[in-house]
Parts: sequence; structure tokens; C-alpha cells
Amino acid sequence: MLEGMDRQVESATQKNQEKRMPRAVVAALILRDEQVLICQRKIGQPMALQWEFPGGKIESGETPEQALRRELQEELGIDATIGDCIASVQHNYRNGGAVHLQFFTVHHFEGAIENRIFNDVRWSSLQDLPSYDFLTADKKFVRDLALGKIL
Repeated sequence: MLEGMDRQVESATQKNQEKRMPRAVVAALILRDEQVLICQRKIGQPMALQWEFPGGKIESGETPEQALRRELQEELGIDATIGDCIASVQHNYRNGGAVHLQFFTVHHFEGAIENRIFNDVRWSSLQDLPSYDFLTADKKFVRDLALGKIL
């Protein structure tokens, strides 16, 4: 009986530690002239209808660049050339979750952009980005981008 309780406590402790560990996430700034591609989450997803840059979680064994290339293929159907990492953000959400987010430039890709998973996908000028309701983790980055502090 005590052995079973020990396993439950150990499992709960492990879950709490995983919750505190930031999830490694990558995002792409797909650039075209003075515009960047932004995506809106679907209804039913966490943080529904908020805007973000395409990308996602880094899977075990992947480099950030490999993860971003895979995510862009899955989400938008493009084969992207991943550029430089231009910013890194760590954000802690109120629910206890945390993300470590890396932003990479993408100046070149092959294929036509297909909206495979989002509510909306659109090109926006960098200056107009703050007018969109972005995910909390992206907001400071978006402001700095719009002010020309990053690119």
C-alpha cells in the first residue's frame, strides 16, 4: 500500500516539475517585402482566435531549425529555408505553464502557402502588428518588431 502511495507522490512531483520546465517552442517570421505572415488560432484551441507566428514545439532529438522546418511543412505546406534566430523569449503563464520561444527569420520557401490548421492566415505590415490580439508570450516581441528594434 505504501509503495503505491510512493509512486503516486513521485508521479505528482514529476508532473509538477514538468509544468515548471519551459516548453521549447520555435516561431517563424516569414518575411515578404515589409510584411510578415501571421496566423490566427482556431476556436476550440487554447487561446482561441489570438494571433501568433507559425511554428510549434521542438520534439525530442530535433534542433530548433529542424523543428521549425517540420512545423512549417505541417501547418502551411511549405519547405522553408530557416534563417537566423533573431530573438528568444521566456514567458510564464498564469496557469503555471512556461515557454521558451525562439524566433527565426524565413526569407525563402518553396511551395504555395496553404492554411492547414489556422482560423486565418494573412500578411501584415510590421507597423500594423500591434493592432492584432497576439498571444501574451509574443506581445513584447511584436511591439519591438513594429518599432523597428529587431529587424
